[in-house]
Amino acid sequence: SDQTDKIKVFTVASEPTDGYRRYIRSSHVYDIEVTTLGMGEEWTGGDMKKAGGGVKINLLRKAIEPLKDAQDTLILFTDSYDVIITAGLDEILEKFKESGAKLLFSAEKFCWPDKSLANKYPEVEGKASRYLNSGAFIGYAPQVYALLEQPIEDTGDDQLYYTQVFLDETKRAKLGMKLDTQSRLFQNLHGAKNDVKLKVDLDSNQGTLQNIDFMTTPAIIHGNGLSKVDLNAYGNYLAKTFSGICTVCQEYVLELNEKELPVVTLAIIVPQAVPFFDMFLQGIEKINYPKDRLHLYMYTSVPLHDALIEAYATNQGKQYASAKFVLSTDELDERSARQLALDKAQLQHSDYIFFVDGDAHIDDGEVLRELLKLNKQFVAPLFNKYYELWSNFWGALSDAGYYARSHDYVDIVKRDLVGIFNVPHVTSIYLIKHSAFDVIKYEHEEFDPDMAMCESLRNAGIFMYISNQRNLGHLVNVDNFNSSVVRPDFYTLLSNRYDWTKKYIHPNYANFLNESIPVPQPCPDVYWFQVVTEDFCDDLVAIMEGHGKWSDGSNNDKRLEGGYEAVPTRDIHMRQVGLDTLYLKFLNIFVRPLQERVFTGYYHNPVRSLMNFMVRYRPDEQPSLRPHHDSSTYTINIAMNNAGEDYEGGGCRFLRYNCSVTETKKGWMLMHPGRLTHFHEGLLVTKGTRYIMISFIDP
Repeated sequence: SDQTDKIKVFTVASEPTDGYRRYIRSSHVYDIEVTTLGMGEEWTGGDMKKAGGGVKINLLRKAIEPLKDAQDTLILFTDSYDVIITAGLDEILEKFKESGAKLLFSAEKFCWPDKSLANKYPEVEGKASRYLNSGAFIGYAPQVYALLEQPIEDTGDDQLYYTQVFLDETKRAKLGMKLDTQSRLFQNLHGAKNDVKLKVDLDSNQGTLQNIDFMTTPAIIHGNGLSKVDLNAYGNYLAKTFSGICTVCQEYVLELNEKELPVVTLAIIVPQAVPFFDMFLQGIEKINYPKDRLHLYMYTSVPLHDALIEAYATNQGKQYASAKFVLSTDELDERSARQLALDKAQLQHSDYIFFVDGDAHIDDGEVLRELLKLNKQFVAPLFNKYYELWSNFWGALSDAGYYARSHDYVDIVKRDLVGIFNVPHVTSIYLIKHSAFDVIKYEHEEFDPDMAMCESLRNAGIFMYISNQRNLGHLVNVDNFNSSVVRPDFYTLLSNRYDWTKKYIHPNYANFLNESIPVPQPCPDVYWFQVVTEDFCDDLVAIMEGHGKWSDGSNNDKRLEGGYEAVPTRDIHMRQVGLDTLYLKFLNIFVRPLQERVFTGYYHNPVRSLMNFMVRYRPDEQPSLRPHHDSSTYTINIAMNNAGEDYEGGGCRFLRYNCSVTETKKGWMLMHPGRLTHFHEGLLVTKGTRYIMISFIDP
């Protein structure tokens, strides 16, 4: 309208911070033209954590001097780094006119910077805000110019300056100066957490911030003082960041130029023992990015991971622009190791550093490119634990700076809401632009290195974004991971079912559940399935040989209830190596569905099995087993190694059908009924060692 054309909007900013970019974006959304004063100039207004900001007054005075007599022109001034505009000029004008003021200031709950002036302010009723805040005001040009007539040092305090004008009743009346005590136009957030509520439309995901004390919808939101984290959380929904889909996701994206890709330091940090580290490194290998544009840095403080890190950095490391690794023997703590990665990145003039911790498994090789395209100073992909809400970000902070659940946390983790979110804390995997390197601090008296880093970024006004637009990977569960046992990954089926399955269950397993694919039957009632991987076999044999307490093959067996074994073998029970519970789970999840397919009509959930053990056949120990039947409903034997390669001879003969199974392949499982009818014998091993994993199911 003609009237809104007469509103001139000013802000002050010395550099285009993330907060400034957010503010300008919000002004564009509502077609508001903003004049920025002081951009690119050295900030002379002092440290804004204390009093200061007089320079804002001096810049504004100079800028509006030409308008000082324009009776019909309005000046709207706001801060920018911590302000979001949520309405157009029509609405702003209307709210200003309703106030009846010639000069309207925003109001807050705290009298700052001089508390002693509090009782000089006019009284207010109920939950209204009593005190002037200098972060936003609007008024007619002559009044604003008159407001600014007193000189002030650049380092003087702007809020105190305006406060003194307001508290002078003569000046207040002359300027027609009022405070927006009911937050009709301006909302200051510090101390107002319980006064406001974010309303998010379920269809469009667009948000509005309401003041629920006065049922107003303020047009200018200011995250003053300690409310920056709250403003960031609201800001994820304000100013049309969503319109059904995430509109802010498609703005300011980076087009990657294949001829001049950014140089990235890839920093792999493993400060604790993690399961499935071999698979973690496969994820690193998946990253689709030319290795000559990547500097590799690897760190671990855990002896368990030294060998794999050294091998990777030495072998694959040759393809990277450079490679450096730090092992547990170097005795570097995590804070110093992360700082060293950052120092290296600066030394190598890297455009970015990409941190990946040992618990973050990359499943999609596009992860680095996807993050680069988002064009942020700090951005992370959402990674969470499979089947859990535990993820690599916090949606909110407690007063002490620790985890607090945010209203949208679950929606973001479950991807019921898809977009890019400014959050207060990120771990495990993230990309940082060189412009943010200098502000990062890992040293802290009480916070761990992650929390210290995030705090330093928040203090510097660098936004930490998390994007869940594409599922790029997941976190492994490191809780209660016991790295002191032999082959510790094998023990984690209950805590890491997804990765355990990927490592230990054969890719062909699923085919055997498919009714249309026939199951091989080497003998009547005897079935063959390909169930487990070579890793399963190798790890389980290593666990048993590491334990080493094989039974002596005699009839006396203290491990059994009666102390007597009619058909003894040289074996170790799963109970002896702490794997009994896990193995029952394995039988129930993976073996039972196969049994239900071939022995139809027999259902037993969960599986019961008192005897799960590995047998070792050797020519010099026990080479074979006399005819017997098993005290089970059905029995499974899993071959732990290959006939013809690891041993010669061996196999199983079923007497009733005079049928032998000799070509046992590693990872294949033989399933046969137990009871009386199925007499069978273990055939002679003539050379090498044969290992078989046996279970008597449903005794």
